[in-house]
Amino acid sequence: MKKTLFFLLVIFNSIGAYSTEYDIQDAEFFSHDSRLSGSIVFPVDQEIRAAVVFVHGSGKQLRNIDLAKRFAQDGIAALVYDKRGVGRSGGEYESRQSVSEKNITLLADDSLAALNFLHEHPKIHNLPIGLTGISQAGWIVPLAAEQTNLIDFLVLWSGPVCKVSEEDIYSKYTADLDDTEVPSYNEALSSRTAEYIWPNFLGKDSDPSDSLIKLNIPGLWVFGEQDGSVPIDLSIKRLKVLIKSGKDYEYALFSSLGHNNMRETLSMVTDWIKAQSQ
Repeated sequence: MKKTLFFLLVIFNSIGAYSTEYDIQDAEFFSHDSRLSGSIVFPVDQEIRAAVVFVHGSGKQLRNIDLAKRFAQDGIAALVYDKRGVGRSGGEYESRQSVSEKNITLLADDSLAALNFLHEHPKIHNLPIGLTGISQAGWIVPLAAEQTNLIDFLVLWSGPVCKVSEEDIYSKYTADLDDTEVPSYNEALSSRTAEYIWPNFLGKDSDPSDSLIKLNIPGLWVFGEQDGSVPIDLSIKRLKVLIKSGKDYEYALFSSLGHNNMRETLSMVTDWIKAQSQ
């Protein structure tokens, strides 16, 4: 029987003493003729158990060195990078049509370039390697994973398992605000007074299930029940369909957390990642 991680009241916190020593190396790689810049953070006092690339959510995001260090504390090497057009990365940052098919595809290609760079590093030889990310990465990571055989697992925090249009309907209704009692997706949908029409100029209305159904790697989704940005009930419903079809996917649901839940759940995630290397 498929195991599903389901938590209502217990929150995993980062507990314990960790090393403050890291091996931080520059990472530069090309995607669509743009030079992207990042860093790889390695643990120095313990065995490297796995490696990950972290994919951003929406907005002008810089490399998250603190997150990479936290991964390294648990024996996981992490590549973090400045989003294209941000920080030291070249290319153009797309602000007006960030959820267009073109931009989602471009960001997926960027994450693949980061993955290929990390995979070629001599310290990563024969280690499990995965893509992780938050929020908008829920559309980017599955699309990237579909295009390579280098990925051994994926982890997504607050990653929508629904179409972009469905997330838009929901977040417009909630104004992207977390709450102790967020509405269901059906409540958001039924509140509309006009039909939602996906604009053709944005290209395909991206649906991660199109890629997830094709993958044969384990995946973990971490959700906060108070998330006002992503329709969690709809995303879990879609995940259950994929799990029932035989996919090795799991999810964890935290009743007291919202959209930005990485800090509280990172220990649980790193334990899950290290279990993939056993």
